[in-house]
Amino acid sequence: MITAIYAAVLAVMYVVLALAVVRQRFKLRVGLGDGQQPELIKAIRIHGNFAEYVPLLLVIMLIAEQQQAPAWQLHLLGALTLGGRLLHLTGLSRSSGTSIPRFLGMISTFTALLCGAAFLLIKAW
Repeated sequence: MITAIYAAVLAVMYVVLALAVVRQRFKLRVGLGDGQQPELIKAIRIHGNFAEYVPLLLVIMLIAEQQQAPAWQLHLLGALTLGGRLLHLTGLSRSSGTSIPRFLGMISTFTALLCGAAFLLIKAW
């Protein structure tokens, strides 16, 4: 299953992002919330943004795969998702403001969502 490969890679990335939050919590001695610490806030948002988009994208991929979507469509969705999340992480890690990698990461994520939705709708029609 193609989706399983992307799910596994994204699961590892999720844990890495979660550990970054834990590391900031220990470093800044903040047990709950963000302690109004910019670096912890940033780590929480990077992890949270990942958690907000990736599950739906994996569900879309899995449904498309169950409907026997061509491998290229599944790899397109997976690559856009993984690439988008890596770009978003890179951009937000460097700056809390806007950045080209962050912007491109969100464009990739939105493109994956819209392409996935289109693939499912076309197949259902």
